Amino acid sequence: MSIIDDISLYGLLPVIKIEDAADAVPLVGALKDGGLPVAEITFRTEAAAKSIELATKAFPDALIGAGTVLSVDQLKKAVDAGAKYIVSPGFNPKVVGYASEHGIPMVPGVATPGDIEAALEMGINCVKLFPAEVLGGVAYIKALSGPYGKLRFVPTGGVNEANMLSYLSLKQVAAIGGSFMAPSDLIKRKDWAGIALAAKQSVEKVLGMELLHVGINTLGEEEAVQGARFLSQLMGLPVKESADAIMVGSEFEVCKQKKPGKYGHIAVGVNNILRAIRQLSDRGYEIDTPLLDDKGEVKAAYLKQEVCGFALHLLRK
Repeated sequence: MSIIDDISLYGLLPVIKIEDAADAVPLVGALKDGGLPVAEITFRTEAAAKSIELATKAFPDALIGAGTVLSVDQLKKAVDAGAKYIVSPGFNPKVVGYASEHGIPMVPGVATPGDIEAALEMGINCVKLFPAEVLGGVAYIKALSGPYGKLRFVPTGGVNEANMLSYLSLKQVAAIGGSFMAPSDLIKRKDWAGIALAAKQSVEKVLGMELLHVGINTLGEEEAVQGARFLSQLMGLPVKESADAIMVGSEFEVCKQKKPGKYGHIAVGVNNILRAIRQLSDRGYEIDTPLLDDKGEVKAAYLKQEVCGFALHLLRK
């Protein structure tokens, strides 16, 4: 798995400008506390290289890279400091060429099909779309994905809490970049608890966890039919039967045979199963083997832990 694959499992790439290198460790620590061990530390200040050095030493497992890299000299400084990947606002053939020759993961900026084709020519498969909103946002990425279907994007510039899910709903989007996960005013005030909260809120929005239905195990079809009829009459909900279960409205799944869980299961919808698995795994939950759809994509997964005799079933919304 590449570093970009790792970042895509979080879906968020905080773009951070650090004026004082002493802020780097508590800042990245706050992001980790919020469930986001990812940071693009930009070379827009003199403190960038030292900040990367301190943060990578303190958190060797964190996905820390360098942003706003405009020259080969800056790239070398970033890598020497410990940056695991490089991000640039535009496409500089010298910088991209150096990164490619030395096996350094890089996400160069693009704005036009010409930029994209230059990137593809140099073996790049993930690019930063900047400034995303000005260029056309989600609609522009959809248009580009026609001729460049295998290319992945990290849109940055105008991406915020209000539109982030529109971007992340696109398969072509590996992650979104922005400063709203670690607002500059909070950095200036050294409000690390506030940054941890901002990161946590962004992570939870990406996950989009919500209760979908409760599954009820029965001893067989006869009990399932009786149970479904009772719930339907009680709550005035329609019934829809399938080979192995009876749905009562969208709230209950009465199973004709025993499914995971002593008594049944609680289905929790999420925006993206793989991102949910990564987040929950980071939090210490164990996940059973994910279930695949006909296209080989992950559609569901069960947690190994049960709650009060109910299995927890993650479902793609």
